[in-house]
Amino acid sequence: MISINVFSDERAWSKRLKKKELFFKKICKFFPKKYQFLNKRVSLTLLLSNNKKIKELNKNFRNKNKSTDILSFPFDEKTKISKKTYLGDIIISYNFIDRPRSQNLKIFKNKLIKIFIHGFLHLLNFDHKENKDFKIMLKEEDFIYQSVISKFN
Repeated sequence: MISINVFSDERAWSKRLKKKELFFKKICKFFPKKYQFLNKRVSLTLLLSNNKKIKELNKNFRNKNKSTDILSFPFDEKTKISKKTYLGDIIISYNFIDRPRSQNLKIFKNKLIKIFIHGFLHLLNFDHKENKDFKIMLKEEDFIYQSVISKFN
C-alpha cells in the first residue's frame, strides 16, 4: 500500500483541489496491481508548490535555472521495494498544471494525475534521458494513467 504525505506552500492549490490527501490516495488506489505494492508499506512525500519554489529547487539540485512542471527526488538510486520503503519526494508546480488558466477542473485534474504518475515513475528509477528509456517510461506512464482514469471519475 502506498501512503503519501501531501504538503502545499502555494495557496492556489486549494482553489482547485479541496481534499489533496484524498485526491492522491485515490489515484494510488486505482494504480495497476503491480504498482499498488500490496502487503508492503511504501511511502512518499509530495509538495504542491509553484514556479518560484520549483525553479529554486531545480537550480540547487539540477543546476538548471528555470522552472519546470515537476521534480522527483528518489530516496535511493536503485529503489528496491521491501516491506517498508520510502520512495522519495515529488514537487509539482501549480503554475504549470494551471495552464491555460481557462481550463476546466476535469482537465486540470487529469493533467495533475498524469504528471503525478510521471513523478512517481521517476521515484521508481524510470527516466527518459535516452530515447529507448523514454519509450519504456512513456508506455508505463500511459499504462498506469489508463488504469487510473478509467476508474477515477
